[in-house]
Amino acid sequence: MAVPTRYILHQGPVIGAIARAAWVAAKSASGQANRPPTEIPGPEISATISPRPKDLVRDYVRHVGGDPNAYRGQVPAHLFPQWIFPLQSRGLEGIQYPIQRVLNGGCRLEMNAPLPLDEPFEATVRLEEIDDNGRRAVVHQRAVTGTSHDPEAVVSHVYGIIPLGGGDKDKSAERKDDRPRVPNEVRELARWDIGSKAGFEFAKLTGDFNPIHWVRPAARAAGFKNVILHGFATMARAVEGLNQALFAGDVSKLAVIDVKFTRPLVLPAQVGLYIEGDRVFVGDAPGGPAYLVGTYSVRS
Repeated sequence: MAVPTRYILHQGPVIGAIARAAWVAAKSASGQANRPPTEIPGPEISATISPRPKDLVRDYVRHVGGDPNAYRGQVPAHLFPQWIFPLQSRGLEGIQYPIQRVLNGGCRLEMNAPLPLDEPFEATVRLEEIDDNGRRAVVHQRAVTGTSHDPEAVVSHVYGIIPLGGGDKDKSAERKDDRPRVPNEVRELARWDIGSKAGFEFAKLTGDFNPIHWVRPAARAAGFKNVILHGFATMARAVEGLNQALFAGDVSKLAVIDVKFTRPLVLPAQVGLYIEGDRVFVGDAPGGPAYLVGTYSVRS
């Protein structure tokens, strides 16, 4: 089912944040050397988030393969980028890096309590750390979404990777060859046929309209063969696949998922969700390339 275009009207804060990030990046691209801010951890950026639209939440859950009935009265924790992204952008404005080139490297999502659908949230973001080795900078931000009853209902740690250039090209190629693969001995939980418009559909639901996810010329200009799926879309599908296959649709069982996005998922694609013990993978097939690798833990 196609995602209604009217949901774009709900994405003003995210679209505004993307536009401001592009402006800040252009302004800072004046030959200044890459350098972190003077204060790490950085200051907390906070905001009160109004209740999420019920129909948007319903269609978002459907889009990522979940059952809306399992979230009656709740907002899925993995929708957090939809309200956190603007705060993350503000938290990166003080760093002298080419943030317009940032890629989503991974996320740890801690689901401590449900997020009520009809209540506002209090959200905070803080820059925790920057790991710069000269070739790339890994930016770690901690985001908290809370309610009046549970101040840390959802805690996420997001890792953005900013390529800086330089380094040995041969070593770079070698590292690509060493990227993770799906183990041969895994259990398949789900298989998805993801169309070429999935990036645009996800953008309408979350506001992340980075053109590499839905505009083919922009994706090719960035070095991809076609548009690529959002990392958070892959993670959300993994969460819902675990909910359906392991927990009989009980969305309260999964406590933590901690993932890395190991290579771009070029669309269209047919991929599977696999587990091996507490390890989770999204990839082409057992033994094939992995686009997401990570671990998960269950609430006792």
